[in-house]
Amino acid sequence: MIAPSILSADFSKLGEEIKTVEKGGADLLHIDVMDGIFVPQLTIGTPVVKSIRKISELPFDVHLMVKHPDLLIKQFAEAGADMISFHMEATPTPFRTIANIKRTGKKAGIALNPLTPVSIIEDAVHYVDYVLIMSVSPGFGGQKFIPSTIEKIVRLDKIRKERKLNFLIEIDGGINDTKIISLKKAGVDIFVAGSYIFKDANPSEKLKKIKELLKWEKR
Repeated sequence: MIAPSILSADFSKLGEEIKTVEKGGADLLHIDVMDGIFVPQLTIGTPVVKSIRKISELPFDVHLMVKHPDLLIKQFAEAGADMISFHMEATPTPFRTIANIKRTGKKAGIALNPLTPVSIIEDAVHYVDYVLIMSVSPGFGGQKFIPSTIEKIVRLDKIRKERKLNFLIEIDGGINDTKIISLKKAGVDIFVAGSYIFKDANPSEKLKKIKELLKWEKR
């Protein structure tokens, strides 16, 4: 699945940008929420999510890059989120956070920063719907992919297979068509792409190209 990240969209015409990626076959819409504390940047809140919910039927994949994610879960669930992920590094009570997301009826995900090992979530993967692996430092778009991320994906996929679990593996950061096939083979199910799609002269066609590439490539 491809999840265009609106962090890289032109916010002066956000509605048009969303319609463009819908036309290209986007499966999800990735929405980065940053508080200026957990990460340096400050981005969108629930009013924007409510607004774009009115114009799009795509599932909303809300990524909380915030301290104290539990304070925002209900708000974003009510605003229109379908999936909500939080950073393992952002809370001392991750199991409670997972339960709070599940309580809203939304899919729950855990996100990991580039330097955080997979071992820290080995117990939690039994309870989540997906794991989001950051392949760049969170907070800024347009960064280069961190190669060691592939090793984390392979390990996570191995855990999933050995324990017969069904959580999805999502990756965010530095995604392009030169990496997407190797990442799919490593075990990735959801690809978040921001600059690669929205900064292209024709985002819709770029999306179609990626989806066609993935369609014929077996894991």
